Amino acid sequence: MSTTASVPAEAPAAGSVTCVDFWCNEFGMRARLALREKRVPFEYVEEDLRVRERSALVRRMNPAHAAVPILIHAGRPVCGSLNIVEYVDEPLGGRRLLPADPLERARARFWAGFVDREVYGAQTRMFTSRGEEKANAAAELLGHLRRLEAELGDRDFFGGDEFGFLDVAFLPFSTMFYGYGQHGGVDVEAECPALARWVARCAARESARDVLPSGVDMYAIHKEFYGIE
Repeated sequence: MSTTASVPAEAPAAGSVTCVDFWCNEFGMRARLALREKRVPFEYVEEDLRVRERSALVRRMNPAHAAVPILIHAGRPVCGSLNIVEYVDEPLGGRRLLPADPLERARARFWAGFVDREVYGAQTRMFTSRGEEKANAAAELLGHLRRLEAELGDRDFFGGDEFGFLDVAFLPFSTMFYGYGQHGGVDVEAECPALARWVARCAARESARDVLPSGVDMYAIHKEFYGIE
């Protein structure tokens, strides 16, 4: 499921790249996907989010929120998952993930924000509620997925022919699709077939195979997080 490394007592050495995260964190998967797509060597440090108190490294590198993911480059932290993806896209070389066209960049950022606000919000409500509230959240979540499928259209990836920024931003949430079906009756493959095909294309990438856990593992640990029996 993940490669676990011990938390160093001090910040990594100058010039190195470290990603601090937890294996099932959808937001952190973005950072690791971006790093692997850009072929940037990095050390992975596991921060177990099941433990209430954050490590000294996390508190030192993200004093504002004490949250992961954190990218540490040359001893300096970059926080916030989309912020990290954009940072990785700029100074660390390789093919650009963000589109060259300013309007397309704005579109990609808008829909990435939509995933953070709408998809994640509805997902959380579905897993933490019961009865009618849960059913309403599941219906809302399906509506958001359909909007994203419409945005994808008949393209291979959200940016066109190449895997890019919005694909990186949204793909980690596909690891929850199994849980959507098991817990909320949201059958993504049946309801959003083009989106399901997009997931299959993305999941076949080497970067994704190295990062994305199985839906079964994701649902199991989120049942633990949300107290679902």
